[in-house]
Amino acid sequence: MAQVTLYMDDDTMARMRAAAEAAGLSMSAWLAQLVKERTRTEWPREVMALAGAWRDLASAEELRKGQPEDALREAL
Repeated sequence: MAQVTLYMDDDTMARMRAAAEAAGLSMSAWLAQLVKERTRTEWPREVMALAGAWRDLASAEELRKGQPEDALREAL
């Protein structure tokens, strides 16, 4: 496992310490969790579970009815 050295001002350090303590984590674990959350490349499971939750929501095709056609893109 890699180690990282961080430099931060006292106020930021105090806020990180308080946030880690409130989460019941060490500062290292809290910071690792934050980095994982901010760099994930997939939607969280909680968000994926919402798919289809609004049964009365119009489909993309229904929303496009009566709308003008998309403009053609210019070639680069």
